[in-house]
Amino acid sequence: MHILQPKQIRMDEKEVEELLNKLNISRTQLPKIFSNDPSLGDNFQIGDVIKIKRKEDDELNIYYRVVV
Repeated sequence: MHILQPKQIRMDEKEVEELLNKLNISRTQLPKIFSNDPSLGDNFQIGDVIKIKRKEDDELNIYYRVVV
């Protein structure tokens, strides 16, 4: 992982269910990221939900993606 690449964390099923309930959406409504995307780490598989933490201007932004 490059120093400028944002941190990516695989979420477990309990965390995913809590997120989906909080946002009142289904897994298919999450933004998608392709499994062959160069910015995606090697340890992710299709169907995984990942949390991406990006720090911008002293502010921590969190994004969620499902691997397709």
